[in-house]
Amino acid sequence: MSLVIHPSDFPSMADSHVDPERLRRAKKAYTTRFLADALTLDASGYELWDATPSAGDVVLARVTDIGHHKRLESPASRRQSMFVGDEILVAYGNRYAPDQFRAVVPADLGPCSLVAGGGLAATVVEQHADIIRATSIEPLGLLARNGVVVNLQDSAPHRVSSVTALPGRPQVIAVLGTSMNSGKSTTLGCLVNGLGRAGLTVSAGKATGTGAGNDPRLFTDAGAKRVLDFTDFGFPTTYLLDYPTVRGLLTSMIDALTTAETDVVVVEIADGVYQGETARLLRDPVFHSAVDRVVFAAADALGAAAGVEVLRQAGVALAAVSGLLTASPLAAREASGVIDAPVIDTYELCNPSTAVKLLPARK
Repeated sequence: MSLVIHPSDFPSMADSHVDPERLRRAKKAYTTRFLADALTLDASGYELWDATPSAGDVVLARVTDIGHHKRLESPASRRQSMFVGDEILVAYGNRYAPDQFRAVVPADLGPCSLVAGGGLAATVVEQHADIIRATSIEPLGLLARNGVVVNLQDSAPHRVSSVTALPGRPQVIAVLGTSMNSGKSTTLGCLVNGLGRAGLTVSAGKATGTGAGNDPRLFTDAGAKRVLDFTDFGFPTTYLLDYPTVRGLLTSMIDALTTAETDVVVVEIADGVYQGETARLLRDPVFHSAVDRVVFAAADALGAAAGVEVLRQAGVALAAVSGLLTASPLAAREASGVIDAPVIDTYELCNPSTAVKLLPARK
């Protein structure tokens, strides 16, 4: 039986100064990693405010009931076990995850949920039937300093630019998929590895999704020389961001991943082609001018066929289909029989000769 802490068990902490040691002791989330670095140097002068939260605002919260997420991903991507009564520093944000939760930033600092292990506070609107309730948290106050609420963008090393043109960019491949858990990140990692083994300098990024460190670290382990995700631009998630910001994130990330040595940039677009922000990107001329080719990850043959049709209708240059379906030779053969693009085993992308064939012809 789990122990549940009720808000009435503790005094209100809003509108008060925070002991620096208390902030240092709080478990920090991956989404707050740049703030965590700043707190290591100087944790003084912070307050807790009772105010209406916005996406990206940092909140000190207490764990009151352990549910689906039992561990909090640290700034270094270590899975920290959580206990009832732990104080955690996370960020408010909206989440779109068909296999887990759809959740939104609440209108107040009332009890809410931890809806992502990377550190996301929100109110659950819907959830998948196969998972248990979300972990419950009690917000103690928004973190504030120098008269303003602390937002992730304050300490983020990169900014989104309104300039979407990318003259002189390297070759760019985008990896999209049917949905979450279709094998996009593994596909991207293997493609990065194959291109790197071919002697190319590759940068990799994740332009949309929910903040977590496992994918960027996979890209690094695969051999990418430079790796970024949207949290480097100060966003805990990209769901429900205004569309110009989503579009600007893609082009700003490609620009930030480009160095004088970069031969190829590979970027993951999260969730599926029916997800709102992704579907709009596919129809945007900016996407077509920023991306040369797409590798599509699917979980099964029917999803591959439907996804390829969506991409064809959007005028996207499709290089190949890969992803989870290639774990099944039968599913891969089914897909090959109904689509006009090569179906490539995910781990075959680590082969240099296979990976370079997916690049567009050099102009």
